[in-house]
Amino acid sequence: MLTVLCGWLARKLGQSRVIGEIIAGILIGPSVLGRLAPTFSTHLFNQNSLSAFESISTIGLILFLFLIGMEIDYEQLRRQRSTALLVSAMSILFPLVMAGILAHALHKRFGGDSIGAWPFMLFLGISMSITAFPVLARIIEERGLQGTSLGSTAILCAAIDDLAAWILLAFALAFIGQSHGRLDLPARFAGVAAYLCLMLFGVCPLAKRLARRHQESRMSLELLGIIISALLLSAATTDAMGIHPLFGAFLAGFCFPRVPHWLLVIRSRLGTLVSVLLLPLFFALTGMRTRLDLLNGINVWFWAVVVLAAAILGKAGGAALAARWSGRTWRDAVALGTLLNTRGLVELIVLNIAYSAHVFTPTLFTMLVVMAVVTTMMTLPMLNLLGVEDESRVPLGCFPSKASTADSVSYASKLQTAIRGQSR
Repeated sequence: MLTVLCGWLARKLGQSRVIGEIIAGILIGPSVLGRLAPTFSTHLFNQNSLSAFESISTIGLILFLFLIGMEIDYEQLRRQRSTALLVSAMSILFPLVMAGILAHALHKRFGGDSIGAWPFMLFLGISMSITAFPVLARIIEERGLQGTSLGSTAILCAAIDDLAAWILLAFALAFIGQSHGRLDLPARFAGVAAYLCLMLFGVCPLAKRLARRHQESRMSLELLGIIISALLLSAATTDAMGIHPLFGAFLAGFCFPRVPHWLLVIRSRLGTLVSVLLLPLFFALTGMRTRLDLLNGINVWFWAVVVLAAAILGKAGGAALAARWSGRTWRDAVALGTLLNTRGLVELIVLNIAYSAHVFTPTLFTMLVVMAVVTTMMTLPMLNLLGVEDESRVPLGCFPSKASTADSVSYASKLQTAIRGQSR
């Protein structure tokens, strides 16, 4: 209930709803509720309830990552691959370079005792390079930029970033072995590579053939049950290899057959459950882990500001430079970098994985949560400063013709628009 209320307040204040949801999680954590009413907080969120939260939120995140992978548009990947690949590559490479510069100092002060320098640097680089695809999709939809060149390019770059980030995360987890030593490091790397090849070059082509044959088939409950079973099997497979189950869920969604009415039905049936019930539990769990009281010294705040500046310079700067090199104006290039600098839910997922793996200490975890909130809050004010118009205020049918093709809208925006139309 609190996450819904805070999300509504965030929208009233001109921010994305996810900002309010993140803040709601922090409010019920030890930073606020834990300090104001420690006894009540301990009673409400005891160890048993936190374990239940973690299990339920993991199920919610598996479903959520499946939906995100499902909404990546293959056609967009093909049509704008040159610009999108350059921008995406630079927006990942630059943050990795920044992480490499900061890794030694941060690892010495805030790294987990049992984590080596290379895995720590890789996790830090992923945390700085991530773009929250669902948050970005929501901002673009709320801003009315779906049919513009800027909006469609940002969505495509974010989709590529997400795919690259989850692959990098899979290899980072393989370094530290998240399956209690069941597989050694070479076996985990081989398993990740083999599973990627199986899904991308085996399951994906098969899914495309299925999509062509079953365009008119309806989504029955039995078929939905089979799909969810396959999703859970994919998640369990990556978990068994020492990789987080969310990676398997994302790959399952990415390879899912692009039958439009199937996507709509799955989104409408699973999306409400995930958004209203399961994801708020994840935000609550993140709030339990966020300790703003640990940022209690000038030295700690100095490093928090350094991390924030490095994340912005690496992500937004790298994307803006690449966009400029590809022929965009400086205004559009900076606007694209600003959009890709959006973090939020996906960032929190990665941070929670790193926290659970003892890669980040609570202090560094809190720094990176603050970075995720601040960079996401910057997006709309920066777009206003750059003069990027809010196209959602333009009457329907009067959108400026900024897109190169009429069908440059992502699956995410198409599905959300259709669902909104049905709900009316």
